[in-house]
Amino acid sequence: MTHPATARPVASSLLLTLVFVTIGFAQGVQESQSQRDARMRWWREARFGMFIHWGVYAIPARGEWHMFNHKVPVADYEKYPPQFNPVRFDASSWARLAREAGMKYLVITSKHHDGFCMWDSKVSTYDIIDRTPFKRDPLKELAAACRAEGVTFCLYHSIMDWHHPDAQGERFSRYREEYLKPQIKELITQYGPLGVLWFDGEWISEWTEKDGKDLYAYVRSLQPGIIVNNRVGKGRSGMAGMSRDPDAPGDFGTPEQEIPSTGIEGVDWESCMTMNNNWGFNASDSSWKSARTLVRQLIDIASKGGNYLLNVGPTAQGTIPEESIARLREIGRWMATNSEAIYGTRASPLASTPWGRCTQKALPSGQTRLYLHIFDWPEDGRLKVMGLGTKPAGANFLGPSPTPCPIESEGDTLVLHVGRAAPDPIAPVLALDFDREVISFHPPSLTADVPIFLDHATVEMSTRSPGLEIRYTLDGREPSPSSPQYQSPVVLTRSTIVRARCFFKGRAVSERTDLEVRRVSPQPAQKSVATVPGLSYAYYEGTWDSLPDFRSLTPTEIGRTDNISLSMRRREEYFGLTLQGLIEVPSTALYCFSLTSDDGSSLWIDDIPVVDNDGTHGSEERTGYAPLEKGRHFIELRYFNQTGASALQLAVGEAGKPIVAIPPGALTSMP
Repeated sequence: MTHPATARPVASSLLLTLVFVTIGFAQGVQESQSQRDARMRWWREARFGMFIHWGVYAIPARGEWHMFNHKVPVADYEKYPPQFNPVRFDASSWARLAREAGMKYLVITSKHHDGFCMWDSKVSTYDIIDRTPFKRDPLKELAAACRAEGVTFCLYHSIMDWHHPDAQGERFSRYREEYLKPQIKELITQYGPLGVLWFDGEWISEWTEKDGKDLYAYVRSLQPGIIVNNRVGKGRSGMAGMSRDPDAPGDFGTPEQEIPSTGIEGVDWESCMTMNNNWGFNASDSSWKSARTLVRQLIDIASKGGNYLLNVGPTAQGTIPEESIARLREIGRWMATNSEAIYGTRASPLASTPWGRCTQKALPSGQTRLYLHIFDWPEDGRLKVMGLGTKPAGANFLGPSPTPCPIESEGDTLVLHVGRAAPDPIAPVLALDFDREVISFHPPSLTADVPIFLDHATVEMSTRSPGLEIRYTLDGREPSPSSPQYQSPVVLTRSTIVRARCFFKGRAVSERTDLEVRRVSPQPAQKSVATVPGLSYAYYEGTWDSLPDFRSLTPTEIGRTDNISLSMRRREEYFGLTLQGLIEVPSTALYCFSLTSDDGSSLWIDDIPVVDNDGTHGSEERTGYAPLEKGRHFIELRYFNQTGASALQLAVGEAGKPIVAIPPGALTSMP
């Protein structure tokens, strides 16, 4: 994976909606929307899968990044395969455990970043048959076991390879053509048909978007119906890979250790997550999530239209940890009663579900069923559902003997009399049946072209609910049926709080949405400051989950750099950095700054925070705005990297114009 897992809250991101009409790449892979839908159907209906990270890194039992994190030389790492003899491996029990947990597909690492092959490869002898005393092919056994259990067999494969001598540097093309591709052909032709080929490690400098498109086309030529994740493309890991253009290779996005806050409409996606803090087996990792948390993550993801790929990390003996087994069995017990509220469902049509989550399904009869997953049980036994424009024909709790639930209406609010005691401690599910497609009322969405402005800003309004009017005010009053109706973008020339609400037949049917847009003055430039080229930096070493207070720390090194980079780092992990100086802007304007980092970073201009990209994550971009007077302004970048890859980039442009890299001559500092 991109990083060893870290405890991280659910994150939000600016995500683009992707609409497919015809999908095609230069290499000739083309399909219509209906063809794509047919290929993706089983995966969209599955919703829940098992991820398995297993390899010789289970011997040191310190996680799958052990070779990199602990700087183990290739020759020393090659001592692990002769010790790898997982005699307790039982493919049937693994596949059965996945099925009983309610998982519809299974993805196992064929080769992780350490380069060790978990199958009988004829391309390399660095594999489980040639280098271990085990002398069995676990992928072959697991493929057969999955098919026997009705679980779709899938494979993970790392593009990067710390072991192969040609996988880094100028000989990478030889590695790609003579090693990577032939091994992928082995996997597809010998262990297929595969449901998914799940790539990773695409962030290395040698890999390009062109390589990704070529590999995607190659994989589809070997098995046209296969599904490939978006990490086949360049730099697609995690949430950063979700905002993608229609020509980017890959079929679904891969948020890692996080769940998009609102889902990603029009884009297939899958959150991959761990049960504790590691993907591969780590004997010292006891930070296990509860079964309740895991079930609710599954529900949360399904309610937003995504899939959940939940990881287990088997031991060197070939067993899945008992902590994982216990949690999977608890998930299976919940799924035995409530799986219909997960499989084949779509994202929630409701605008607000403060009591939990909602999924929906179109029934063969032409009816629609909503599934209300109740996380917070109402103390008075009255569950309130708002925003429905269609009345349900009935409601029942899922279970061996469905229990009817009385319904009444209080104005625009549906009240369900669920009783005072929850029938399930994790998440009871109440099914609402409708005679036709559900009409739901969503509040308007307000977006400004800029959050602050010097001269003017433009606000656009929309709603997911067709047939509704949007009425708005600019003077702080409550929108009413007589307020202006939104017809076209609204231009603002002063600071304003825009308030809007949806109406149907003269009646307010949604909550109000507010948007504040401020007119600001440019920050004054620094006058008569003596400078020298480049920025000053302070380099630190330490372990952090978020940006520390660098002012309270003693730097390992200080110096000067000509540009914004990480070239002064002394090691690849567990370090931090501050860059300080001045940036010169050519004109008075509102500037948009784009900050990309792996892991966390922040940007300050004239001691004012502009971009917050903090936390542990893969390569992610965040933007922010600063109104600047022509001339020089103080700039400070703060950055840290925990484990895995590292990156830091800053670009800038006037609002509404292209964002470009900062030219070195624009950066100076005081002597």
